[in-house]
Amino acid sequence: MYQAVRARVGALVCGARAARRDAGMVTSEYAMGIVAAVAFAVVLYKVVTSGAVSAELQNIVKEALDARM
Repeated sequence: MYQAVRARVGALVCGARAARRDAGMVTSEYAMGIVAAVAFAVVLYKVVTSGAVSAELQNIVKEALDARM
């Protein structure tokens, strides 16, 4: 019985140590996700503000505002 309890406590302690070593992983994963999202936003901004796309978007909005029901 004593050995079983000792093994169980040892497993819990080792698990806690592993969790403490792995604590920085979550932060780095969030940081990489944020970097990827910002990069995607920059590319999307460049595409939307380019001359051809901007003119087409303005035409779409103009036609929508001039539409009569």
